[in-house]
Amino acid sequence: MSGQIDFLVVGLGNPGEEFSNTPHNLGFMVVDFLASGNSIRVSRKENQSYVGLGTIRNMRVGIAQPQTYMNLSGAAVKGLLERYEVGPEQLILVYDELALPWQLIRIRRNGSSAGHNGVKSVIASLGTDEFVRVRLGIKPVVDEADAGRPVFNAAKYVLAPFRRAQKQEVEEFVARSSAAVESIIADGVEKSMTIFNGK
Repeated sequence: MSGQIDFLVVGLGNPGEEFSNTPHNLGFMVVDFLASGNSIRVSRKENQSYVGLGTIRNMRVGIAQPQTYMNLSGAAVKGLLERYEVGPEQLILVYDELALPWQLIRIRRNGSSAGHNGVKSVIASLGTDEFVRVRLGIKPVVDEADAGRPVFNAAKYVLAPFRRAQKQEVEEFVARSSAAVESIIADGVEKSMTIFNGK
């Protein structure tokens, strides 16, 4: 691989304390966990993002959190790829996915945005959907007793803080998702898919 790094790991989310513990910020949370576990400080301000550089499983890695708000992530991601001289095939995009059940991980080599506005922005900016993504399921478990309640509001749900009772579940999900990213870096996409997809 050419360039200054071997992989660029980008977690999608929204900047600001009010969004920090919400389903829509799982990408940020995984990046924080990954950085912490590998002694990488995500503090450099570059290309509308916070960036950290370091080594994960003997690979040179850049870790980033775009600060543009979720739906405008594409410009920041494109700028970082150019800054570090890597192609889309070296990008690992980590984000929440409302179409997948809560706590399900789905690694994909490429594909459409599936209606996710942040991913749509990245695809539009890069001009390709040929990049690895780690999709983190956030679709809530529906209790049959909720049948008579108001219609599910997706926009409110993804930006609402996790409940205190979910704390351990969220922490376990973030740790497992971080392990999936490390697996992609160390062992490749195909092997990681067999280990983590659907688990």
